[in-house]
Amino acid sequence: MLDRTTTRFSHVKPGDTGFRSDGLRDFFEYRDLGIAEATAGKVIAQLTRAKNAPEKGTGWHRHEAEFHIVIMLKGWAKFMYEDKETLVAAGDCVHQRPGIVHYLFDYSPDMEYLEIVSPADFKTIDMPAPCEVPAPHKWKTRAKARKK
Repeated sequence: MLDRTTTRFSHVKPGDTGFRSDGLRDFFEYRDLGIAEATAGKVIAQLTRAKNAPEKGTGWHRHEAEFHIVIMLKGWAKFMYEDKETLVAAGDCVHQRPGIVHYLFDYSPDMEYLEIVSPADFKTIDMPAPCEVPAPHKWKTRAKARKK
């Protein structure tokens, strides 16, 4: 049965929280969806979108998490999952099994994805490279226009 003492109802609308640049990666922006607070830290749900053109990517890393999915809402991103290149396009859903070593190395200017992870305070650990990573493509302009 659901423990109603540590979780609560939450309804976050687009105007309730804005995108912030102070997240894990300085080339992305993040929008908190209120789930970490509503679940007392059991789960985080956040929107992540491209802020700057891909230059160095995320580097090889893994997460200490029990559950992690990425649902691509707009655009696309290219990941290396261990030694396999994976294109994740709008509409795709990826389950990143616990501990999988990966590298997000390329993405479109309009890339935006929903990330759901448990626990909310999951850790990111840098890892050695298991293989070479392809170079990212160049954006046509340094700044991108975004609908407000």
